[in-house]
Amino acid sequence: MRDQPRWRSTRPTTPLPFVARRLLLGAAQTVAVVLLVFALTEALPGDAAVALAGDQPDPARIAAIREAMHLDRPAHERLADWANGVLHGDFGTSLTSGRPVTQYIADGFGPTLILAALTLALLVPLGFGLGVLAARHEGGLVDRLVSSVTLAVYAVPEFALGVLLMTLFALKLAWLPPTALGYGTDLLAHPAALVLPVLVLLSRPVCSLSRLVRAGMVDALASPYAAHARRYGIPGARVRYAHALPNALAPAVQQLARTVDWLLCGVIVVEALFVIPGLGTVLLNAVAERDVPVVQGLAVVFGVLTVVLNLGADLVAHRLTPRAGVAA
Repeated sequence: MRDQPRWRSTRPTTPLPFVARRLLLGAAQTVAVVLLVFALTEALPGDAAVALAGDQPDPARIAAIREAMHLDRPAHERLADWANGVLHGDFGTSLTSGRPVTQYIADGFGPTLILAALTLALLVPLGFGLGVLAARHEGGLVDRLVSSVTLAVYAVPEFALGVLLMTLFALKLAWLPPTALGYGTDLLAHPAALVLPVLVLLSRPVCSLSRLVRAGMVDALASPYAAHARRYGIPGARVRYAHALPNALAPAVQQLARTVDWLLCGVIVVEALFVIPGLGTVLLNAVAERDVPVVQGLAVVFGVLTVVLNLGADLVAHRLTPRAGVAA
């Protein structure tokens, strides 16, 4: 009598050539980000020295500012000096305050990181939970309700949702503070000020993540290997969570990487609306003041974060992608 087929792991190990190719591509993308940031800031219209000199610029003052900014040197020399500083963690100094650019980044990174961490802590269980719930009741009332609500919430722009929540919970009901104005960067000491921003940041990612998880699980549950598992009497819960759910992880991980990238790279609309002194606010102020070194430093940080997060997501998704078919 033949033994009953045993289930074996369907997840492949990540091959070294794939990892090497992705690492090389990530390094090339990082170099391209540095070059692109410098080129774009060089192409900005107007003269930074004239803008910083004030409403009635003095030619001597303009010349001094131009010399301090090294604008009197060729572009390739300034690029070489700036890139060398970036490699050593030196992004230069602010033109408006004289503070190191790294200090601006450090000050803004704390509030942005707090918002990102709280949003992710709620996003993962809610997104996966709603996706699994909808897939388990595919075609039923629960599935239609979850799909309709997530689609409706996703269609609302962040700014409109933020204004709506602020008007209702802060101005009408007075349950929460409307902004984080006056709280500084120590937002954890004032958790009530984080509720509305986190709800706005959570709204769209939880919708997209739950729909991805649902679609992945529905496809997996309709696949031949899921039917094969049921024929051998494997419990439905094990089929759903041990075999179907891992198939939804690869696209979900990539979606999470994009969400983390979006959260860390300065959610400008939300930070501006709720007056949160994060990276997005720092970038807005630097652009308004034409503080080129701060803009360059933030752009490099954002670009490198995007490259690293997408590289990590690709490696994890490749590791989670199951082999075609099931070995008996």
